[in-house]
Amino acid sequence: MEVLELQPGLWRWTAPHPDWTPDEGGPDGWDPIVGCLYHEAPDAVVLIDPLVPAGEEGDRFWRALDRDVERAGRPVAVLLTVFWHERSAPAVMERYGASLWADERGLDRLSVAATHTVRPGHPLPGGIHAFDAVGRNELVLWLPEHHALVPGDILLGGGNGDIRLCPESWLHRDQNRQSVRRALRHLLELPIEQVLLSHGEPVLERGHEALAKALAA
Repeated sequence: MEVLELQPGLWRWTAPHPDWTPDEGGPDGWDPIVGCLYHEAPDAVVLIDPLVPAGEEGDRFWRALDRDVERAGRPVAVLLTVFWHERSAPAVMERYGASLWADERGLDRLSVAATHTVRPGHPLPGGIHAFDAVGRNELVLWLPEHHALVPGDILLGGGNGDIRLCPESWLHRDQNRQSVRRALRHLLELPIEQVLLSHGEPVLERGHEALAKALAA
């Protein structure tokens, strides 16, 4: 597990995905290490796509999170970019009485009931905004306080500060990479500094430039 403070009140941690296999790696796959976010906002402690590592690392994680939640004295909210990133959300809900915010298109695929339905354009905890990720039952989140964009799986790390679009095989039958690029270009209207990816290294500076390059390819 790696823990990194990105900005005051915004942390990223990583954990190995328990279901990853080598068949899912490679140029058109995804990395076994996934990223999750802790956003401490005035109204809530928000965990985005949380995955708690197993074993002793998990024990240390829970102890640290217990301290942070107690110190903050705010309700805990879990926000999912996509239903298959449910990950450790049920454990967080049970431990802290957390709310769970999820896209309405994947509610029936969750193992626990969401307490709130996310619809693009509606207010979310932590001042976060949600955008539709082009019909993939997925959201792209925007943290305006931090100028940070948080995609689910539609965007992946490309290495060396680059971003790449997900493989075309991940898209719906009526979509291709060009149609997705066109549909995501409205995100370039945001003053993006960081792109905090779930799969691959986060882009911590010049995020707008990296996204523009990915959507122009």
